[in-house]
Amino acid sequence: IRGDIHICLMGDPGVAKSQLLKHIINVAPRGVYTTGRGSSGVGLTAAVQKDPVTNEFVLEGGALVLADMGICAIDEFDKMDDSDRTAIHEVMEQQTVSIAKAGITTSLNARTAILAAANPAWGRYDLRRTPAENINLPPALLSRFDLLWLILDKADMDNDLEMARHVVYVHQNRESPALGFTPLEPSLLRAYIAAARKVSPSVPRELEEYIATAYSSIRQEEFRSDTPSSYTTVRTLLSILRLSAALARLRFSATVEQSDIDEALRLMQMSKFSLYSEDRHKSGLDAISDIYSILRDEAARTSTMDISYAQALNWISRKGYSEAQLKECLEEYAALNVWQIHPDTFDIKFIDA
Repeated sequence: IRGDIHICLMGDPGVAKSQLLKHIINVAPRGVYTTGRGSSGVGLTAAVQKDPVTNEFVLEGGALVLADMGICAIDEFDKMDDSDRTAIHEVMEQQTVSIAKAGITTSLNARTAILAAANPAWGRYDLRRTPAENINLPPALLSRFDLLWLILDKADMDNDLEMARHVVYVHQNRESPALGFTPLEPSLLRAYIAAARKVSPSVPRELEEYIATAYSSIRQEEFRSDTPSSYTTVRTLLSILRLSAALARLRFSATVEQSDIDEALRLMQMSKFSLYSEDRHKSGLDAISDIYSILRDEAARTSTMDISYAQALNWISRKGYSEAQLKECLEEYAALNVWQIHPDTFDIKFIDA
């Protein structure tokens, strides 16, 4: 089972996907940057060429092989030809490149994490179409990405003003404005990442059922949805384990905790949060009502009338809601005599009508 995490950034033009990719390549201990239109299948995997001196066939590693034990950033991922894109399938799952050309039969290591950036099918994300129509990538490839992060360029007065002021300042002064804090040096980040990668966290036995229940609930939600926004397979379960282990490595912990699994599930949910927020706006369902529906459904599923505050916060954070919204929902429905709230612990007790 591979340990590297693959991420695809799917977003509108002008949201700084390429800048993010180049910055990550500069920070990573080993990184290779390439673009989709300028990359062929053999350029990504390996090519067989004739040596001009000995006249023998030799292998030359491509971008994915050169990025072994590092990161390979592929920009304009959607612009690649389908025949070239299929060369990545084996690398993304088995992390090897198999070659059988010109009498050379071998397998090269390509233990790399792939960070891809792509535009939607029509250049910009069309909210009137389904996610499957907007994301113009085959399901076999999408299922190999641990996170498919959707970045929409929405019109927002405050954000647009802040962005415009930043661009004008850089244009006038030829330097970035003061950040107000001291950013970490790339060398320090490289040392931290190198130390964290030496840790190999394990999942304790008591969390096995928790992970299995979370995975099955994701499958059921997708099955009941009319327009599913993702392809949930067994690879999704492996993605939860990989993300949880990565979060444990950040703490240099040898054991995965429940908070790591909850954060991994929240990341997978938040990656498609812009889609869900649009659906909520269309359906007219506000945040308070949605939080109540989440708590009610979870209480019915577990056949209990008592919910602890920590459980409630865990459930709603997976759906992208904040603690302040949870407290507002608790106060509003307590006033309606739907449930009772403990004054100290904020635990919830449903009132049986």
